[in-house]
Amino acid sequence: MTGEVTEFSEHRGLGEIAADDARIYPFHCTRIADGSRNIAVGTRVEFEIVPGALGRWEAAAITKV
Repeated sequence: MTGEVTEFSEHRGLGEIAADDARIYPFHCTRIADGSRNIAVGTRVEFEIVPGALGRWEAAAITKV
């Protein structure tokens, strides 16, 4: 899937991606594929959807487009 990072808290390591299908997927910085643990708001990304720990879908394998 593709989308755009709409929120990211470097302090907490948590963010959200707005997918091109208008759904919002949360993610943790450990899900960024290049290991950087930081990503700028507004960055276009490709990602996979995986089941999260709290029973909701989350973004994973996040890479910059």
